[in-house]
Amino acid sequence: MPQADSIAFNLRADRDEARPRPAPAPARPPRSASETMELLVTSDLAALQDEWRAFERHADCTAFQCYDWLAAWQRHIGALTATVPAIVLGRRGDETEFILPLAVRQRAGWRELTFLGRDLGDYNAPLLAFDFEKRHTNFKALWVDIQFLLQANRRYRHDVVFFDKMPERVGAQANPLLQLPVSRHPSSAYLAHLTDDWDTFYAARRSSATRRRDRSKRKRLAEHGVIRLVTPAAPDDRLRTTETLIEQKRRAFARMGVPDLFARPGYRAFFREVATNPRLRPLVHVSELQVGEITAAANLGLRLRDVYYHVLASYDDGPLARFGPGAAHLRELLRHAIEQGCTIFDFTVGDEPYKRDWCDTELKLYDHVAAASARGLAAAVAIAAARAAKRTIKQSPILGPAAVKLRAILGSLKRRRGRR
Repeated sequence: MPQADSIAFNLRADRDEARPRPAPAPARPPRSASETMELLVTSDLAALQDEWRAFERHADCTAFQCYDWLAAWQRHIGALTATVPAIVLGRRGDETEFILPLAVRQRAGWRELTFLGRDLGDYNAPLLAFDFEKRHTNFKALWVDIQFLLQANRRYRHDVVFFDKMPERVGAQANPLLQLPVSRHPSSAYLAHLTDDWDTFYAARRSSATRRRDRSKRKRLAEHGVIRLVTPAAPDDRLRTTETLIEQKRRAFARMGVPDLFARPGYRAFFREVATNPRLRPLVHVSELQVGEITAAANLGLRLRDVYYHVLASYDDGPLARFGPGAAHLRELLRHAIEQGCTIFDFTVGDEPYKRDWCDTELKLYDHVAAASARGLAAAVAIAAARAAKRTIKQSPILGPAAVKLRAILGSLKRRRGRR
């Protein structure tokens, strides 16, 4: 792991010796936004692990900003793509005010500043102290200081800023990054607020006719063996379930004509680690719906405090598929979340119709694209135009379904050619 490479404003002479010591930034008059707060940027994740883990226990954040999740991403994916972490911290005295987990990566002809782990993070956001919103009302001014801090070091210099999938709120607070110029992300996320017991929630969200169909399909499933939700505890069992999930998901990607997520460098290794790493055990939930000896469906979810995040799910595409094993598994997961004391079941990003059947809240997400240098201007314009086009297609009642159908047809043709 590289040593901390960082710069800061307003350094304290009596700083804790255990913290990484940054070099001073180039001379610049401090802005009012940061004159009472120390700003630090570093690429050394290991040096921050104790402070980060302690902060995330009480900070406003989502599960995708947890240290061990992002550290695993950097080990398995970021390191293979020459992604340089650019973790920005704000401290007031000995107290952490915020952690902004950013990264710089090389693109074709420019360098892009984005969120660390953004491709596998359904929500990209900072970690905020509980009173951050009250203390710092003008984030735009603070962002000017952060940008100066990053551009002052060659390691973090960038031409384009691309932040996507940013939620409106981070915990109980407004997301300060939405003070920057933003546009709607092409997709939304969906939340279900849970009640104290499964039967009440189920009756409120599903009609009596739908519940009868659910019972009928479950009965047909049960003809093939005992149905049970299994949450494996041993690392080997968790790994086996994860491998089953990956293989089922890969077949689903092929059916839909979607690029195989797990064919990308490091992705399979990342999910194998997060499923088995003891440090991630409180965060990561792995389960499967067994029908007799068959793993009829599987999932990997995250739980942070009272929120369950539905991240990856799959089902067996064999003879049991016509009886809805994926839907049966989802009902069991909702029941499990209620029994575990969760108050929100987060279906995360994506506009799939089944999410609206269960959810009562649509969470709007936002993107920010900006040029940070003359070289990045053309790239920023191109990224913004591509995002706008994608948003138009996905939100169109005609173009959206047509694009999905065309993608599936092309995927089917590709599979047929591959068999020849």
